[in-house]
Amino acid sequence: MNDSRRHLLLAGISAFVVPQSVNAQAIWPSRALRAVVPFPPGGTTDFVTRLICIEVAKAIGQAIVVENRPGAGTVIGVDNVAKSPGDGYSFVTVANSFTANASLVKTLPYDTLKDLRPVALMGMSEHVLATHPGSGIKSLADLRTIVHARTGNLSYASFGNGTSAHLSGAALAQQMGLDGVHIPYKGQAPALADLLGGQVTLMFGNWPEFRAHIQSGKLVAIGMATARRSRYAPDVPTLAEQGVPIESNSWNGLLAPVGTPDAVVQRMNAEVNRALASAAVTDAFQKGGIASLSGSPEQFATFLQSEIDKYALVIRKAGITVEG
Repeated sequence: MNDSRRHLLLAGISAFVVPQSVNAQAIWPSRALRAVVPFPPGGTTDFVTRLICIEVAKAIGQAIVVENRPGAGTVIGVDNVAKSPGDGYSFVTVANSFTANASLVKTLPYDTLKDLRPVALMGMSEHVLATHPGSGIKSLADLRTIVHARTGNLSYASFGNGTSAHLSGAALAQQMGLDGVHIPYKGQAPALADLLGGQVTLMFGNWPEFRAHIQSGKLVAIGMATARRSRYAPDVPTLAEQGVPIESNSWNGLLAPVGTPDAVVQRMNAEVNRALASAAVTDAFQKGGIASLSGSPEQFATFLQSEIDKYALVIRKAGITVEG
């Protein structure tokens, strides 16, 4: 075989092999994906996840099945995905509790930074401190009076141990000298139900879920846990205005098992960011009082580390422990 024919044959082989390699990478996704929500249905994390997954599914041409796996302060759902194959078909939506658990839970079944990799930030909801009308509390001044008089049984609910609502409630109790009892729930929805029913006294919760109940008078807004008055609730004073500077919120972000290919992470990041910019998500976030978050996987990784460091200080200062 002469050189010219050999070069032509090699070129033909190369032309045949390269498209196959490209096609192999383009196969993903070849089947439905799953996104685990470590909270019960009905909360902000569930809402944000389902809303964004609808838009991402349209873009990638495959369904995304949302699975609710609540329990153990989100550890159960997160662990399920941490132990899943890193094949690009399993994801989990996490919130503040994911970073708090790194310090709060001594025997996590997964390594927070090594077993999962950041994909994309999604949304953030401001917190409001609320109570039921039967408590007689309308402000922190009222709360101080009740505490001073030692009347009533003060208790505060949260989405679960280690959640932002738990840590904010503990900070409030510490700063005001409350002798309150923390009541953890498996998510915001069941906690909110008991707050509405008067089974618990106080709760830091996501403004989107609390807004309608506050506007209807079924709940009383004591104050927003924001640095300045919220554009979603301009008539509600901040806790800082009332002498207790507590800032609290719930953010959501998407993680994948550590072995997930870089190409998949980058594609999912791009699609989540596109979904956040879509009219459907933008309108729903605006109506719900949810702020859109976006950025690269690397920026999300930096954010997670800062949250881990922040909550480590809060937990240590407040002396919060989780039994079991």
